[in-house]
Amino acid sequence: METYKTYITIENPDRVVLSNLPFQVGQRVEIIILPEYNRAAISQKLKALFKKTQALPEVSEITDADIEAEINAYRQGK
Repeated sequence: METYKTYITIENPDRVVLSNLPFQVGQRVEIIILPEYNRAAISQKLKALFKKTQALPEVSEITDADIEAEINAYRQGK
């Protein structure tokens, strides 16, 4: 499957114009529109969430053995 990715800025939310596409006349294509996310901002939010989660009192009680047992149980489908 050929995939083509491009970025545009929405000037009118009632109409989106794509031009210079690498497809043939009459070729059917699937259009999926996703907003562009600020990866740096998402990364910072995720790091803050990890820090907050790791500071929870319950987390300090979890041992490496607990984590290993959880992983093994997951791998065994339990």
